[in-house]
Amino acid sequence: MRTPTLSRLLPRLLSRILGLAAFAAALSVPAQADSFTSSASSAGSASSASISDSISGSSTSSSDDDRVAAGQYRVINVAQAPGKPGTTRMTLRAVAGARAFNLDVPDRALAQRRVNAGELVNVKERVYGFEFAYADTQRPFFLALQDEWYRELQSHKVTG
Repeated sequence: MRTPTLSRLLPRLLSRILGLAAFAAALSVPAQADSFTSSASSAGSASSASISDSISGSSTSSSDDDRVAAGQYRVINVAQAPGKPGTTRMTLRAVAGARAFNLDVPDRALAQRRVNAGELVNVKERVYGFEFAYADTQRPFFLALQDEWYRELQSHKVTG
């Protein structure tokens, strides 16, 4: 078994550090940034998940490529996510247009405030994925991370 050398581990370590720094910087937006950062850290991974695990098409979306875009969405349905205990599924429909998709959010991310049918949610596209926020307060409640970002943020055992 070959032991990894520092020269082989250093680029990956630097990449992770830079990725985490960019992620932290993206979360430090004005307006409620401190409360979201503390909520995210207290909820751990409950405030974020990979796009492939949290976003799915709905019967009204024409393709996977256009199922999510930045903008304001109305919550048209809220229910328990099928086959995912402790997860809420929201069906969101664009206020301007017919675009619709399902968003699966861990219940812990909604512990301080639920999202109900009829409410508005703002979606912002970020370099790392999508940010979902309550429309009335602009307070983010969930991040759907690009799969590559999500994998990089996961803990990995270092063997030596």
